[in-house]
Amino acid sequence: MSKIRRRFTDEFKSRIVKLYENGKPKKDIIKEYNLNPSTFNNWIKIYQKMGVCRRYKTGNPEKYELIELQKENQRLQLENYILKEAALILGRK
Repeated sequence: MSKIRRRFTDEFKSRIVKLYENGKPKKDIIKEYNLNPSTFNNWIKIYQKMGVCRRYKTGNPEKYELIELQKENQRLQLENYILKEAALILGRK
């Protein structure tokens, strides 16, 4: 029988990580919420790296803003590259 994949909200992930940061042991959190240890460790890494759990805007707002600006910069660079390539292709007629 296959397992049903559970989906967790970003708010839930953030609350779970905060429990850990406030001193509750990992094994207690994992057992209480029936979590996979590797999933829980990934949430902790994400939260510590970004100050936020995925899109949930908690923690350091400067870090979140920097990440969003880097994403936008990357998107604009790709868009610029595509437009340059299209100009080269269309200009050869």
